[in-house]
Amino acid sequence: MPALRTQVGIVGGGPAGLLLSHLLHLKGISSVVLERASRAHLEERIRAGVLEQASVELLEAAGLGTRLRREGLEHHGIELRFAGNRHRIALTELAGRSITVYGQQEVVKDLIRARQDALGTVLFEVEHASIAAFDTASPVVRYRHEGRDVELGCDFVAGCDGFHGVSRASVPAGVLREHSRSYPFAWLGILAQAPPTSPELVYAAHDDGFALYSMRSASLTRLYLQCRPDEDLAAWSDARIWSQLHSRLEGADGWRLAEGPILQRGITPMRSYVAEPMRIGRLFLAGDAAHIVPPTGAKGLNLAINDARVLCEVLTAYYSGQAAALDEYSPRCLARVWRAQHFSRWMTSMLHRFADDDAFQRRLQLAQLEYVAHSRAAAESLAENYAGLPFD
Repeated sequence: MPALRTQVGIVGGGPAGLLLSHLLHLKGISSVVLERASRAHLEERIRAGVLEQASVELLEAAGLGTRLRREGLEHHGIELRFAGNRHRIALTELAGRSITVYGQQEVVKDLIRARQDALGTVLFEVEHASIAAFDTASPVVRYRHEGRDVELGCDFVAGCDGFHGVSRASVPAGVLREHSRSYPFAWLGILAQAPPTSPELVYAAHDDGFALYSMRSASLTRLYLQCRPDEDLAAWSDARIWSQLHSRLEGADGWRLAEGPILQRGITPMRSYVAEPMRIGRLFLAGDAAHIVPPTGAKGLNLAINDARVLCEVLTAYYSGQAAALDEYSPRCLARVWRAQHFSRWMTSMLHRFADDDAFQRRLQLAQLEYVAHSRAAAESLAENYAGLPFD
């Protein structure tokens, strides 16, 4: 079996893994990224699309801002719609920070190109990856690529391979404390070839369920409808989707969304999950391998970026002779993860209809929305969390 050596073996080529590899490269630390999916799959998969200002600034500082500045859509507010009315939350005015709409697949494209330009090693379509000896000073990642079985020796392993990856599954039973919540609804999401008709994202709390209006470019809109977790996509014709979107998003003010061909559609489950600690010996969990948040708060991609940032910092400190810095990784990341969990759950509970809601609960939701819409203190809290807290 061929044997290779690197300083950091990175399992998973999504945003966390690729960004970590790039940041380590800038610090002179070698890495190898192993990804089970194809490059085309990663670059075409439509997922998160909202970047906090701190995330944007990090990407720009790392030399990844050229296309982001040119194609990203900077927003200074979001809109809440309920009871037939619209209410703008002025993010920049209230929190001093903006957000940028730039799809996760675009971030991935930029990262892959940056790693290629730097002659970094990113292997796609890797099979049978396994992690061993991470409780020693010499972890090993074994995998199969292009018909060869390979053993990768490294100083550390970064598990960035998502919720269903091998990294967290490699941890012995009883070591991790796992926390989870499942929601009794999901999102039916579509990507439509239709120009945006709202300059900012629209979050709608409607009697028929939540809806979200967002965009990806000057010609593409991304829209979501609350639905059942076991929803049959075949039961949702284009006409039914557009009818529900019009009903839940539009009001008496005359604003209308534009329809267009539906290019993609899918069901997104809603759940919260945290595994702690995020460091086990010389294995570090990052991104979805360690935590999942409901998408209502737009925090998943940003948490992955923060994990990569913090992990790069502690590894850089380690290689500079500060071994104790490794102990900082899990508590620093988890502090931000739990804040994001709380905010995401709060947004989800305020905007969605629950199956067992009665008239009393619905009035409580509306009272909360009214408070956020008309109290500067409440709006500031939403804006501060949505636009993202500064990095520690």
